[in-house]
Amino acid sequence: MKDHVRRGQRARNAGLWVEAHAAYKAAFDAADPTTSTERERAELAGELGLCEVALHRYRDAAEHLSRSLEQREALPDALRRRFEAGQREAGKHIATLVLGVDPPDAEVLIDGERIGRTARIYTLFFEPGKHMVRARAPGRADAFQGFLGVAGAEHEITMQLPLAAASSAKETAPVAPKEAPQALSSSPAVRDRPPSPWTSWPGTLRITGVGLTVATGSLGAVFMVRAMTADGDLDERNAKLDAAGVSQGVCREAPRPSACSELKGLRRERDLFAGLGTAMVVTSGVVGAATLASFFTDFSFLQAEPSRARLALVPTVTPAHAGLVAYGAW
Repeated sequence: MKDHVRRGQRARNAGLWVEAHAAYKAAFDAADPTTSTERERAELAGELGLCEVALHRYRDAAEHLSRSLEQREALPDALRRRFEAGQREAGKHIATLVLGVDPPDAEVLIDGERIGRTARIYTLFFEPGKHMVRARAPGRADAFQGFLGVAGAEHEITMQLPLAAASSAKETAPVAPKEAPQALSSSPAVRDRPPSPWTSWPGTLRITGVGLTVATGSLGAVFMVRAMTADGDLDERNAKLDAAGVSQGVCREAPRPSACSELKGLRRERDLFAGLGTAMVVTSGVVGAATLASFFTDFSFLQAEPSRARLALVPTVTPAHAGLVAYGAW
């Protein structure tokens, strides 16, 4: 380990950051908790993080510098200040997530990759952009949370996993005696409940239909209002021309006044938004009618056997996008 450290120091002093990173990485991997102190491991993590800052590998740098500064009391003041300055520089280029999970032994996956430790509070670092957090634990329902990582910003998410409905029902259901199996089928407490209209894939389509109905209806209303505004502006411009003694027929003769192009633009804008608004309202009506009709349609004939698929729909909303993320197993 010491040979790697000396090689890393020489490369760092010469400005050879790739060689310095390789040397400090080898020393960091070779550091054995039984033969090295916490201070030595903290110094190695910090030096490795500074090399990664110089190489613009900011997410790795933030992780190693954060691990080093967990032992800031054991570090000399000069080293601590260097590592803190490197951490501030790395923080400008990455997003930080403070994640709270209950229960603390839940397995956490970020963008599908499992975090190799369990804790109640995590401090994680990401490249800027969209990310998905998933937490799961035995006997608990999975939890999903999407977020948009912003460079230089710190995000906070708390995820609490509720008890799974199947496990809680299994714990509370009465157990019938072995010598009286007929009692289980005749007991009203354990009869099958009627299926919910929101379950299985027809329910997913219904949810989508309701969302599309609301979205298209809202857009249609916005477009209609915009068309009415453009129509009002058009009437106002025409009234001003009439008051000035300019007839509307002058726009059909050459040379045309500059006001004619404005009137033409307003008419085009009014017709465009009126057409879009009408299309959105009609689409909303069609989708809404189809969604309403689905509640009176039996889709059981399409399922030859009970489906065991589990589907989770997670709405995600960011300053630039809105949508649904579907997770499941088929």
